[in-house]
Amino acid sequence: MKLPSVVHSDPDIPGGTPVFVGTRVPLQALIDYLEGGHSLEEFLPDFPTVSQEMAIAALEQAKAHLIADARAA
Repeated sequence: MKLPSVVHSDPDIPGGTPVFVGTRVPLQALIDYLEGGHSLEEFLPDFPTVSQEMAIAALEQAKAHLIADARAA
């Protein structure tokens, strides 16, 4: 069973940038924090509309897509 995505893209919300559902927070913000060596615990207070569960689900969905793409290659 496929779970609903916690990230979506809408042309009316920052020009189609993928954002967390129900927010205007770009997924890229989370990725940038993690790439910069920051923890999820540092990200969450700066983006209070994103719950810990949403952030973890987005990372899990990204992981699933990467694994599926690698297997298909």
